[in-house]
Amino acid sequence: MDKIGFIEIRITGSKGNLDLTPDNYDIREIISILENAENLLYPGDKRDRPTISYKIEEGSVKHILKTSIQYIIGFNAIIGQVNQGQNIDFLDLNSAKAFENIQDIAVKRNYVFSIKTSLDRTNEVKIDRTTRYYRTEAIWADAEFYFYGKVTNAGGKDKANIHIYSEEIGTVRIQTPISFLEQYDENMLYKTLGIRATGKQHSETGEIDTSTLKFIELVDYQPKYDEKYLKSLRDKAKKSWLGSINPDDWLNNLRGRYDS
Repeated sequence: MDKIGFIEIRITGSKGNLDLTPDNYDIREIISILENAENLLYPGDKRDRPTISYKIEEGSVKHILKTSIQYIIGFNAIIGQVNQGQNIDFLDLNSAKAFENIQDIAVKRNYVFSIKTSLDRTNEVKIDRTTRYYRTEAIWADAEFYFYGKVTNAGGKDKANIHIYSEEIGTVRIQTPISFLEQYDENMLYKTLGIRATGKQHSETGEIDTSTLKFIELVDYQPKYDEKYLKSLRDKAKKSWLGSINPDDWLNNLRGRYDS
């Protein structure tokens, strides 16, 4: 089997009175398709992904994206499931957003998209202004998060952000009020900090939509073992629910299910 395959994204439509062709297809539209196609094929970390090569063809406009056949086979299964269920809720976040972006283009420009692969018995998804390839809003719920890690960037001319890196989730970008950064006296760059933030989280998978993260506040971050702090927690527990427990009765209750 050939180690290279491709996906084909065919677009039919018009520009005014002219049928859509590569000659009247704008470069910004090409860039948009390339970005979305990359997320369709590789929704996760892209640093180690295989090469994707590209060409545009007539008919009306065909985007041909070649890459490893392993990923083409996987993508073929995905579009088969999307077509069968007419639903994208099961997809990784970046793939779902790519389908939504293509759906938006179809509605805005009255284009018809056909997405398929080079496999002999390829699946196919068609997207036009009548389809509804959007995530179910109810699945994404408001949530609060705590991120701990090293700040790699902070600022921005119009929309300010803090970029924080942790080994568990990589780098996340958190929308931050410019007013907070203006009043923050210390240089936070490359320091290890904690950030409390809000955002959207998938109610079933727990996946975080990192594009929705918004800053609430900095939180104290103490990565070192703190015996005094742990002792204070134990003392609080003793004075509350532990102080009211009779150890013998508690132990007998635990054993009761085995002695009965």
